[in-house]
Order: sequence, then structure tokens, then C-alpha cells
Amino acid sequence: MRLALQQSDFFLADLQKQVDWYRDNAGSEVAERYIGAVEATLKELTETPDLGRPRFQDWPELAGLHSWRVSKPYHRHLIFYRFDDKTLSAERVLHGARDLLSRLRQSP
Repeated sequence: MRLALQQSDFFLADLQKQVDWYRDNAGSEVAERYIGAVEATLKELTETPDLGRPRFQDWPELAGLHSWRVSKPYHRHLIFYRFDDKTLSAERVLHGARDLLSRLRQSP
């Protein structure tokens, strides 16, 4: 069974920021491929949400958050999400080399 997908405002802001960076620094084709990779990864997660691993369980505001990498060649980016029986909520998409704990606790 496929879960419904919700994308938070923070997720959409992160995505737009990264797309803009790719468009400005690598061209529109690369930016479009990034969008496609994120969409493919979200589809995969709505079909199999337990692919990702739980993260930051010691932080109450981040409890229940999972992460899974975006499809190659953008696999250094992580999608952070929560899910229940009906819905997958994409909360953030961030480069994995960042200070993730700090970035997840602040706005994009």
C-alpha cells in the first residue's frame, strides 16, 4: 500500500534552495535531474517507508524522524521524514555533510 505524501514548508524551502543552487552553478538540466531524483526517492519512500533509519531519538522535537538518501548521483542529500499508517511527511532535505542536528532545529 502506498502512503499519501505531504511535503512541509521547510522541505519545500530546502528543495527550492538546492534547485536554485544547482541551476546557478551547474545548469538547469542538473537542477531538473535533482528534482527527478528527489521525486523518485519520495515515491520509493511512500511505497516502503521503513527503508530509512530512525534519527536523533534523544531529541524530543526530532523524535520519530527518519532519513533516507536521495537517489544517485545526489545520494549525499538526505530526506528527513516521518510516517504513520496513511501518510509520509517529508520534513527536510539536506546535504548529509552539514551539521544535521543544528540544521534540523532551525528554519531553512
